[in-house]
Amino acid sequence: MQREQISVFDIFKIGIGPSSSHTLGPWRAAQQFVQALQQQDALDSVVQVKILLYGSLAKTGKGHGTDIAILLGLCGHDPVTFAVDQLDATIAEIHRLHQLMLGDNHEVSFFAEDDLLFLFDQSLPYHPNAVTFQAFLSTGKAVSETYYSIGGGFVVKEGGAGNMATEVDLPFPVDTADELLHWCRKTGLKISEVVMENEQAWRPEINTKEGVLQIFTIIKECIYRGCHTKGCLPGGLNVARRAAGLNKKLIGDRSYNNFDEWLSAIRQTGNGFQNTLDWVSCFALAVNEENASFGRVVTAPTNGAAGVIPAVLMYYIVFCDGFSEERIIQFLLTASEVGSIFKKGATISAAMGGCQAEIGVSSAMAAAALTECLGGSQRQVLMAAEIAMEHHLGLTCDPIGGLVQVPCIERNTMGAIKAITASQLALQTNPDNAKVSLDAVVKTMWQTALDMNSKYKETSDGGLAINIPISLPEC
Repeated sequence: MQREQISVFDIFKIGIGPSSSHTLGPWRAAQQFVQALQQQDALDSVVQVKILLYGSLAKTGKGHGTDIAILLGLCGHDPVTFAVDQLDATIAEIHRLHQLMLGDNHEVSFFAEDDLLFLFDQSLPYHPNAVTFQAFLSTGKAVSETYYSIGGGFVVKEGGAGNMATEVDLPFPVDTADELLHWCRKTGLKISEVVMENEQAWRPEINTKEGVLQIFTIIKECIYRGCHTKGCLPGGLNVARRAAGLNKKLIGDRSYNNFDEWLSAIRQTGNGFQNTLDWVSCFALAVNEENASFGRVVTAPTNGAAGVIPAVLMYYIVFCDGFSEERIIQFLLTASEVGSIFKKGATISAAMGGCQAEIGVSSAMAAAALTECLGGSQRQVLMAAEIAMEHHLGLTCDPIGGLVQVPCIERNTMGAIKAITASQLALQTNPDNAKVSLDAVVKTMWQTALDMNSKYKETSDGGLAINIPISLPEC
């Protein structure tokens, strides 16, 4: 049986909010479809394109910007580099002119009401997040491909492979926590060091470090931007942004001009328990408010849970003196390995597993990373991940209005605090006394996902999504 190989850059992807499964994944799928047309020398023959959205992509696609992402992907824009401040104008122009520029060089007519269909009552068997692209050619033939957005920006083409890193011979292949612990015991390496050795099968170590630091650059820019942007979120719920106000309240009259000076000012506010909690919440809110506003974020491992790991990393940087490149790399490498174990053994898709698959996994990743960086043993690291997920089991995904706002944004603060608590518990515990293993909790999470009613899996058909009125004007 072929092992699934996942790189740190598969877990941490740079993209645009609000959802990795409903925005980033469909965006990548659209890009792949255009590439398929180009490879078949069919792009210049296309006269019409239809997009069919199924299952969860249909039910919450509008709130998650699935239609927007797909149109941008078809037009050749990339989520890593696309100027987010041009998003509204670009989409408005497509609808005004009724034209798509496929691959940025072939124009076809496009009428959204006829060509982009939300099939609310239809679902495909492989995964709830399905999209079919149909291209009709001037020759009378047609090209049709179906893609599944399986969480975290991962995309699988029907009948094809996923988009993980190119298959290589990894020195330390890992599918489970037990296998990871085996390699740590055999080599004496930390978890982050095992990950780095595996990453070198894809690229030189210096390139991995540069890439991880680029991930951190996007994270810190996102946090800083989110902590200094006021207003309310798009979508109609009239949700006010809170991070900027909280930052101003906590920072007081201290002045600063950039990220580094801001960190110094935060440290001056003290390290009391309540102050620390407030700052961790502020960091998490900032990221997910940016995410909800179609800002640039990093999947960690998803967009809906993108604030947990940055918040815990900032906690480590500010309150545990962890602001060094090597420490940041160590943190993110460790987190990525725990995320990959959940991806392989269960799911990181809320449409498959509810919010336990997003906030739960991100909390486990953050707990593990913090524990290693604070000097925990390999077993304590895995124990921290287990504790964090154990107390997210069964968490549902019931976004109000199909938006990644309520309860999603606040849940990132909860996931971050739980991660820090899990880390502290693990650091103060002898792993010999643990009753539950990380592999057992991964298995349990997957079983819980299979048992969970579909209305609690990112469909907005149950829970808070049907009990909270949403007839509020968009601000």
